[in-house]
Amino acid sequence: MFGRSRIQTKTDDQIRAMRRAGLVVGRTLQMLSEELRAGMTTGELDALAESFIRDHGMVPNFAEVPGYHHTLCVSVGEQIVHGIPGDRMLLEGDLVSVDCGCYVLEDGTQWHGDAARTFVVGGREAARPAELALSDATESSLWAGIAALRVGGRLHEVGAAVEDSIEASGRRDGVDYGIVEDYVGHGIGTSMHMDPQVYNYRVRDRGPTVRSGVTLAIEPMITLGSADNHVLDDEWTVVTDDGSAASHWENTVAVTDAGLWVLTEVDGGAERLRAAGAAYGPLDQA
Repeated sequence: MFGRSRIQTKTDDQIRAMRRAGLVVGRTLQMLSEELRAGMTTGELDALAESFIRDHGMVPNFAEVPGYHHTLCVSVGEQIVHGIPGDRMLLEGDLVSVDCGCYVLEDGTQWHGDAARTFVVGGREAARPAELALSDATESSLWAGIAALRVGGRLHEVGAAVEDSIEASGRRDGVDYGIVEDYVGHGIGTSMHMDPQVYNYRVRDRGPTVRSGVTLAIEPMITLGSADNHVLDDEWTVVTDDGSAASHWENTVAVTDAGLWVLTEVDGGAERLRAAGAAYGPLDQA
């Protein structure tokens, strides 16, 4: 499964298994976007997600991380990532990043999916304009990073594309967005977090060659102010030092000779990949 690049590759059937898990992740996030409303607690969102995932025959994977006991990470406002669901009540206009994952068990092997979306409580019309622009910029950078993937390309082209996208959005919006460097994307497959690290910013070396069958979680985390951050006393929740808002978008992606298949998007990423000029290469049409 490993070549000289040390990136785990998958067979077509293994990618299809990951698609089954990823599709449930995507549909869970879609369901949460429809259920999200002011007055809900982050714990209620977590309960909805767990029920949905289990009802679809999958197993939440975040709860299997040592010391963590929830289905989601729900990060509100200045929280960047790893927000613990609980009694916090959501308010109209809140910027909420929801990170979700699950796995399917096939022949004794786990196959994982992992994705995140940023929502606005009350919808886009309820958002603070600068925070809405932040979320849109983060989402655009996610797709720029995904579109940089290709068989024979180099892994660190992803981070360069994310950084270029964020800088372009910042020029358009008149904002110096911060790219969080402490937390990055990752390989995914038989475990949720695997080698390699996938940077969200440009680095000096080009990284390993991307081969057919590679699956990666791409996940930029972008701030409205400084990217400097710290972990709260709960030892999980990461927040911006200056209190500025943050946005987190993530997808699990398979790279094959046919093109890219975004395993955690309900449509497989067809619309956004084609808009970016990237090859859409699903192994199945479902």
